[in-house]
Amino acid sequence: MKRIPHILAGTMLSVSLVSLPALAQQAGTPVETQAPNAPNQEPAFSGQTRAPQPPDVANIKTEVVAEGLPHLWAMEFLPDGRMLVTAKQGAMHIIGTDGTAGPEIANVPEVLADGQGGLLDVALAPDFESSGRIFFSFAEPRDDDGNGTSVASARLVADDQGGGALEDVTVIFRQTPGYDGNKHFGSRLAFGPEGELYVTVGERSDAEPRVQAQNLQSGLGKIFRISQTGEALEGNPFIGEDGAQPEIWSLGHRNLQSATIDGEGRLWTVEHGPKGGDELNLPEAGKNYGWPEVTYGVEYSGAAVGDGITQMADTEQPVYYWDPVIAPSGMAYYDADAIPEWKGAFLVGGLVSQGVVVLHMENDRVKFEERVDLDARIRDVKVGPDGAVYAVTEQRGGGNSTIIKLTKG
Repeated sequence: MKRIPHILAGTMLSVSLVSLPALAQQAGTPVETQAPNAPNQEPAFSGQTRAPQPPDVANIKTEVVAEGLPHLWAMEFLPDGRMLVTAKQGAMHIIGTDGTAGPEIANVPEVLADGQGGLLDVALAPDFESSGRIFFSFAEPRDDDGNGTSVASARLVADDQGGGALEDVTVIFRQTPGYDGNKHFGSRLAFGPEGELYVTVGERSDAEPRVQAQNLQSGLGKIFRISQTGEALEGNPFIGEDGAQPEIWSLGHRNLQSATIDGEGRLWTVEHGPKGGDELNLPEAGKNYGWPEVTYGVEYSGAAVGDGITQMADTEQPVYYWDPVIAPSGMAYYDADAIPEWKGAFLVGGLVSQGVVVLHMENDRVKFEERVDLDARIRDVKVGPDGAVYAVTEQRGGGNSTIIKLTKG
């Protein structure tokens, strides 16, 4: 292992360069070897879980490019190569290309930084280079309605000191109803090819609200498709349906913290299951993904979820599922050339699996699964302008975050 000095916020850091293979397992065998939490559940089709590892596994070099950061939730690359990050407690920072964290961005709205709540995802507008506009999701405290996931837009105006301010801050969308809880806010933001904005949320976890994932009058446990000013878009499946929220794209979701757009402009997501049952989905308009009536998993107590069924008419099967869980957070589609073995793969951050999960696809199915062990909870994953992969770490319960760069060794 080679160590080189690195500067962050005026202090000298040691940056580790380590060459890591994916978890050392035999090619052709599943990387997951632990017993499932729901051993009596069977996949609906071959390859729906525990796909084999690929025959060619890339050696991956890791490099810490920034550390000592606050507890981060998301990152996004700016056009000049700097990184805009969100800190769960409610701050945004710009990380310089040298790893220096700038001062807090001014005018971030108040967030509910409690439990799983806080400042969540951030995404650049498709026309960011001309508009300077960003979008971000956050757990919003609401005086008369508990709290919930909201989405705001603003212009990011940087200054010469590595910081800046948000201007024209506008909340464009609120998940309703609110709920007085601190779990399962989601949330990821992904722009489709026509500038449409997909917003993923959670169903608030508790037994009382989570059943609303099946209710079109409720915004809990849904994916939304909206304009950049927050309106339901033409083509949304439930526009005009009595009582339904017109922004809804799909329903029956648990807690969605991973989403990305593939090379064909389609939305893919990975959502948290309970104890077992994390799901990869290709959400389609109007489709029902089953939660909490259908799942590949069990309650944290070990009891069955509902009737303990994994298939039901009028609900969709996941493309892939994990039992035990990886605890997914953050997701990227790899379409660069720096790591050719990953071309066309999905990269998913794992909080429990503590690394990056690489899903090699064929005909919209997972052909191979591999994992790069980073020995840290991964909250977000992005592909940089240099084709490298960047992973954001976190510590359970708070603490500092690190940004790790992954390249071919």
